Amino acid sequence: MTKIAKITLLFVVFVDLIGQGLVFPIINSLIMETKSGFLPDSTPMGQRHFYYGLVIGCFFLSWFLGVVYVSKVSDSIGRKNALLVCLAGALAGYALTIASLYLNSLLLLIIGRSITGFTAGNQPIAQAAMIDGSTDAADRDRNMGYIVTGVSFGLVGGPIIGAVLSDTALLGSVATLKTPFYGAFALVLIAIFLVITFFKDTRTEREPFVFRPRDITDSLFAVRGHPMVLKILPVYSFFMIANVTFYVFVDNYLTSRFGYGVIGGSMAMVVIGFALAFSSTFLVKPAQERFSKHKIIYVSLITMVISGLAFAFSPIGWLSYVPVFFFYFFFGVSYPTLLGLFSASVSETDQGWVMGVTTAVFCLAGGVMSLIGGGLMSIDIRVPYYIVILAAILGLIGMHRRWKGKEIKVLLA
Repeated sequence: MTKIAKITLLFVVFVDLIGQGLVFPIINSLIMETKSGFLPDSTPMGQRHFYYGLVIGCFFLSWFLGVVYVSKVSDSIGRKNALLVCLAGALAGYALTIASLYLNSLLLLIIGRSITGFTAGNQPIAQAAMIDGSTDAADRDRNMGYIVTGVSFGLVGGPIIGAVLSDTALLGSVATLKTPFYGAFALVLIAIFLVITFFKDTRTEREPFVFRPRDITDSLFAVRGHPMVLKILPVYSFFMIANVTFYVFVDNYLTSRFGYGVIGGSMAMVVIGFALAFSSTFLVKPAQERFSKHKIIYVSLITMVISGLAFAFSPIGWLSYVPVFFFYFFFGVSYPTLLGLFSASVSETDQGWVMGVTTAVFCLAGGVMSLIGGGLMSIDIRVPYYIVILAAILGLIGMHRRWKGKEIKVLLA
């Protein structure tokens, strides 16, 4: 695989990831701030919290439904065509989102985010393309590092782009809540151009695509035939519930509690991106060499409990960023460790399936908790963070009760 092809895949992953860090703070400001004019001024705050959770929840649930079929499509029509399908979906989603802002249409915003979520499968396709183009195991690992680089730049770049393009102090009248979406739209167009021009499939085999609605549930039900995956999954599920609940509502909470807008929310996303990028890139291997996997995951869940409490009860806005950093600093080490446990618990032929399960659990947790949390914030804005704390505690209990036996202890060593 040529260097320009690898750079193209890295850029595609970057564009895929900026969507969350760029969009979440903007949507939060659109829905939660009365001065945005997107919703009628008379809309009650509790209803605004519900609408925020609804928009974000539809994105994650659509991602959950689409992730299975996007992966299958890439095996049938090739990586290049699948990447273009996903990018076309992102383009359409951003176009509808921009239209929704001009029309002040909540329904159009939900449809736009749902389309973007359903086609949010560029990262696994890019990973598969990198594997297809690898010459040996060392080259494969190096290429996977490029994907991590794209993810890290996307996590950090998205909120920075969103904050800059919406800041009137920097760009004057050009900066509006619509401008970041135009920027994302342009980046998707560039990614489409790069894929068409510089990327070629190295894998020529094709598998026939068969649409089966049961594919969505079958991959999850297949867990019953893998006892080791069954042992790991409850802990992972609570781990993910804590993660996505913290992540989804961080902008919403900062705005509701401290009056932060796009800039404050984007700064939280930047902190998350830097914490994740540094720890996942530089600390995973050293940590795993020095500590057992059990201790890494255990310490991360303890940190989630402490960070959730510190964030929810921080008396000062800027101080809230400290628990955000530590939450995701430890998450950046423990998440790859958990994925490694899943990988080690199945055979080579089931690697794709088990990674699909982990992604499905992540998307499902994001969708369900967004819908639930949005409503609960109308009762008390701290409730999502009580859920974070409870989920992490249940994860610790799951480790104590479920992770027993010789086989699981070998994996956790």
